[in-house]
Amino acid sequence: MHAKINTSMASRKRDVNPILAISLALLAADFIVADDTTPIPEDKGQVEAWFKQNVKPLAERKDTLNATLVAAEMNPKTIRVRPDGSGDFSTLTGAINSIPSGNKQRVIIDLGSGEYTEKVMIERTRPFVTLKGDPNAMPIVQFSGTAREYGTVYSATVQVEGDYFVASNVIFKNTAPAPDGSQKGEQALAFRIGGNMATFYNCRFHGFQDTLCDDRGWHFFKNCYIEGTVDFIFGSGTSLYLNTELKVLKNGGFISAQARNQDDTTGYSFVHCDITGMAQDSFLGRAWSKMPKVAFLYCNIGAVINPLGWSDNNKPDRDTRTLEFREYKNTGPSSNLSERAKFTKPLTDAEALHYLSLGFIHGSSWLLPPP
Repeated sequence: MHAKINTSMASRKRDVNPILAISLALLAADFIVADDTTPIPEDKGQVEAWFKQNVKPLAERKDTLNATLVAAEMNPKTIRVRPDGSGDFSTLTGAINSIPSGNKQRVIIDLGSGEYTEKVMIERTRPFVTLKGDPNAMPIVQFSGTAREYGTVYSATVQVEGDYFVASNVIFKNTAPAPDGSQKGEQALAFRIGGNMATFYNCRFHGFQDTLCDDRGWHFFKNCYIEGTVDFIFGSGTSLYLNTELKVLKNGGFISAQARNQDDTTGYSFVHCDITGMAQDSFLGRAWSKMPKVAFLYCNIGAVINPLGWSDNNKPDRDTRTLEFREYKNTGPSSNLSERAKFTKPLTDAEALHYLSLGFIHGSSWLLPPP
């Protein structure tokens, strides 16, 4: 596992499911007011309708969105990047460097298909950046950086510290080889998101150990793909992962290593996600930090997961008083809760609502549809 990171990283009725009942009633209505409390439906086939009703376009939500965001979206600018030189820039780094410090305008970087072998940083002084690719020919941003050379956090192929970041239809890779345990510093991030109010639509994250550093802030991932071996989603972000594939590449792997501390309300919520891979005896998460908060709801949990489900990281002092490892109505061969670790417990219907709404990431004030 990576070294400690010094960065800033929230009685069931048998005959009626109240979450499903609420969802169906709202989806059947002629008009739905977008808010932070409408739960994601249990029926996966209704998720897109839920999303369209609760994440409406800018024109329909100006009065409810963050005023700073509205102002930035009123006059967007597009920069074309093409590896063959036919665009405004031939590199992603060149396009980013052209954005002025203190930017207050949405800047859409239209990435042409092809490979961009670059180590990219979007500083905190450059908010409102969008990376947009073609879903039928997704651009690949790749680099081979390891913790040994850069430090764990800063090994990422792409680092984003600016707020209001969006990525759509882009593949992010760290091409460093899989760790073999022979030397220190083999962690290699594909992406680090350290900006607040960030969104990812139909993006892919490829790597091994520590693939995605979900560092800090409110984040939303939808229709994405994330692969890795150990702790391949880690950090102290507050994030909702919806309809995303999580592929475990190594036996005994760990999907999440969430880093909540006693004085924060961070956490990860995975909803309608598919957990896949050919590996065995892996875990949904481990207690890398003392008080991680992770929940899987309505997910398809493949055979890759050990019956225990979760790891206390060989620290028995971490139990239900400090660990918040929760599950709710999952399916799949490894979804049976009867053999789960004793320090975990399932969510009640009422408790699940917290993880099933945009309120988990305060999304109604900043989340917009794909560009």
